[in-house]
Amino acid sequence: MKLLQRVNPMAAASLTALAVVVLLTASASRPSFLRRFEPSIASLPRAARRAAPADCDIFRGEWVPATAADDGAAPYYTNATCGEIQEHQNCIKYGRPDLGFLRWRWRPERCELPRFDAAAFLDLLRGKSMAFVGDSLSRNHMQSLLCLLSKVENPREVPKTADPEFRAVRYESHNFTVAVFRSPYLVTANQSDPAGGMWDLYLDEPDAAWATAVAGFDYVVVSTGIWFNRPTMFYERGRLVGCYSCRLPGVPDLTLRYSLPLAFRTALRALTAASVFNGTVIVRTLSPTSHFEGGEWDKGGDCRRTRPTAASEARMSGLDVDFHAAQVEEFRRAEAAAAASGSAVRMLLMDATAAMVARADGHPSRYGHWAHENVTLYNDCVHWCLPGPVDVWNEMLLQMLLRHQS
Repeated sequence: MKLLQRVNPMAAASLTALAVVVLLTASASRPSFLRRFEPSIASLPRAARRAAPADCDIFRGEWVPATAADDGAAPYYTNATCGEIQEHQNCIKYGRPDLGFLRWRWRPERCELPRFDAAAFLDLLRGKSMAFVGDSLSRNHMQSLLCLLSKVENPREVPKTADPEFRAVRYESHNFTVAVFRSPYLVTANQSDPAGGMWDLYLDEPDAAWATAVAGFDYVVVSTGIWFNRPTMFYERGRLVGCYSCRLPGVPDLTLRYSLPLAFRTALRALTAASVFNGTVIVRTLSPTSHFEGGEWDKGGDCRRTRPTAASEARMSGLDVDFHAAQVEEFRRAEAAAAASGSAVRMLLMDATAAMVARADGHPSRYGHWAHENVTLYNDCVHWCLPGPVDVWNEMLLQMLLRHQS
């Protein structure tokens, strides 16, 4: 969905001026934590090169203030140093006034999460390939990774295919390829009624846009969630079995909790089939769908918080609880099936939802376009600012890869 909003011209001038100041990252007048953000990889503390203890659950913890002592007071990159940031996630460029959201780090309950080490990541993935499969948040995840790796190397664009939603880049000096396949439902889907927003989902058919293309990859990162909120018709074995919010006579409403588990089951079953894929499947649990406050996304909802929610108060709610539980359950089901069949596929769970529930302050909100633009767009409380909390996904990813090196 496009995310737009009207803004008032007087606020526009001040926000535009602020954006110019922030963009001048080479200037001595920029905030101290931005001046510091470009140390070489060699200057990072040795702790950054180590894996977190094996007995530490990196997915349970809290957000704490980042300090200069742990080299966490500066973001890894800015919009001035990374060209991979899409406009609607470019919060610094478009004048977000509170940059405090960049000065928090995720601390697991029983250990410290090392800073992301771009050199270590590329060395670890030398000669490998990684695909991100899912919705626009999968692209958000990939773009964060490309920005983080830009400290060491900028990739070469792989020539485009006929699919406009496919993109791949290659890190030549490390023989490492990263690709993204857009598939918001993971299964075959088509929009049967654009005006009414209705989609047809074939819940037992993996989406051909990615299902055969990922066969040669070493790692596939699967994630999606928020699209399952939309009105949908459910098909199995080519037959209509029900719907969500279709209001058609004789078609049972199976609720929006019906389709996501089956879609994940189909996708993971396709990946664990021995003849299709023999690498590592990483399932990243959903990014919160419930960060809109003061209304729904199309009814004035916004996300204007300026700091993380305290760990004692950050809880999943509503649909997120059910979607998260379904994703974990389907992961466990696929993991057990792969083990029972003797499949060479390795299954890893990136349970990042708890960390992100607390970061309602990390979304673009209205800062995805110039304040003076005469547009009517919705506030973006779904995607994540770059740089921003989303970078923790790649800190977690690196730790998972270090723990499970093959």
